[in-house]
Amino acid sequence: MTGTTVSDANRVKMIAVLSGGLDSTTMVYDYKGSGFDVDCISFDYGQRHSKEVICARETARKLQLRHDIVNIKSITQFLQESGSSLITPGHAIPEGHYAEDNMRSTVVPNRNMIMLSIAGGIAVARNAAFIATAVHAGDHAIYPDCRPEFFSPFNYALWRANEGFGAFEQPNHTETAGPVRTPYINLSKADIALSALALGVPLADTWSCYKGGEYHCGKCGTCVERLEAIDEAQRRWNDADNMQTPAPEDKTVYEDTEYWKEVLAK
Repeated sequence: MTGTTVSDANRVKMIAVLSGGLDSTTMVYDYKGSGFDVDCISFDYGQRHSKEVICARETARKLQLRHDIVNIKSITQFLQESGSSLITPGHAIPEGHYAEDNMRSTVVPNRNMIMLSIAGGIAVARNAAFIATAVHAGDHAIYPDCRPEFFSPFNYALWRANEGFGAFEQPNHTETAGPVRTPYINLSKADIALSALALGVPLADTWSCYKGGEYHCGKCGTCVERLEAIDEAQRRWNDADNMQTPAPEDKTVYEDTEYWKEVLAK
C-alpha cells in the first residue's frame, strides 16, 4: 500500500469500495495485507449486469471480510436521462481504447459523489477511520469524479460534514491521509496489475467487461485497458532482475485476445 506499513495500520477499521474489478480487488488485497481491518461495500446502481458484484462477493468470502451491497437503483431511472451506456437500455457499449471519445458514453452522472457519500456515512456509523476507492490515473481523461481535482474538495467536505471524520490538519491530501483515500490515483492500470501479480490476486476472480456476457468480451474499453495493463505488468515482472519465477498467468477467459493489440497498433 502506497505510503503505508503494517505498523501504521495497527488493525485500523476502514471501508473499501469494492466494485469487483481488477483495481478495487487489488486495493482490498493491498489493505488487508497491510494489516487493516477491512469492510467491503459494493453498489447496485442499475448497471447492465451483476458480474462485478458477484466477483466482489467472492473476493470478500475468500478473504473473510464483511461485504455489504448497497441498493441505490431507485435513482437509476433519473440517471438514465443522461443516456449513459452503462445503465440505459438500448445504448450499445462502445468498443476500442479508453482514450477514444466514444468512451465518454460510459460516464454515469455523479457516480463517485453518490457512492462515496454513502460509503462515508457507513464509515462514520461504524466508527471506521476512512474509506478508500481504487481510482487510477487512467480514469482521469474520461471521468471527472476520478481526478485529484474532485477528491481534494470532496475529502474536505466529508471531513467537515462529519465532525472531523478522518481528521488531520489540512484535509487536502487524498492518497494516504484523510477520510477518503485514493492510493492508486497517480498510478497506471499496469502499475495496479503488477501489484495484483505481486499480491497474488486471482485475476480470474475479478470482472472488468462492461458487456457482462459469459466471458470478458475483449473489445470494450475496460477489456482493452485490462488486457493491455496485464500484458505490460507481466513483461515488467519478467524483465525485473529480482523476480525468480515467471509472471503469474492471467486465467481470465476472453472471447477475443487479439483485438486490443489491433487497437493499440492504430
